[in-house]
Amino acid sequence: MKHNNQLPNQHFKKEWQLRVKTWFDQPARKVRRHNARVAKAARVAPRPVEKLRPVVRCPTVKYNRKLRAGRGFTLDELKAAKISPKWARTVGIAVDFRRKNRSDESINTNVARLNDYKARLIVLPRNSKKKTPELVAAYKEAVQVQGPIIPITRTYVAEEPRAVTQEEKDFKAFYSLRQARADKRYRGVRDALAKARAEEEAQKVKK
Repeated sequence: MKHNNQLPNQHFKKEWQLRVKTWFDQPARKVRRHNARVAKAARVAPRPVEKLRPVVRCPTVKYNRKLRAGRGFTLDELKAAKISPKWARTVGIAVDFRRKNRSDESINTNVARLNDYKARLIVLPRNSKKKTPELVAAYKEAVQVQGPIIPITRTYVAEEPRAVTQEEKDFKAFYSLRQARADKRYRGVRDALAKARAEEEAQKVKK
């Protein structure tokens, strides 16, 4: 050992072979999950296995042009569709009490989705007196939906290549953003000044 170095103290006897986690039951688990899904589908038939999910935008500017299925419908969307949250969960509609709507577009899209689902829905009452022959016949002829209910269609259309116009070349994005930010910041002060000037002019006219 030369110089002022650290003394060697390597730990080579960790017996890592005894601590390796194996996963040999993965194929059997796959089969078991598949059999459970098949059994559930047969048990709840003709009801679908999956629930109705809302259409949401992916987060961040990078992915917000993409649509995907969300966790559940908001209370505002259910209220606009005239559906109670308690009843919605009994007919296969997922409810999310935490999600909030940030735009009218999302509310309108999901309300239309709920109305479409209600138009297709066949609910068989538990009370035998309310079970009409038409409802029973429609329920027996109903086919179980496989896969996602009311699949989400991609609405994004890529813009075709085109020549850049002179107006777009002359547009100053940074200056426009700073100007809009300043207008928003000083809007209250400017409105107050304009109101004061208008009052002064009105007083001068009266005199």
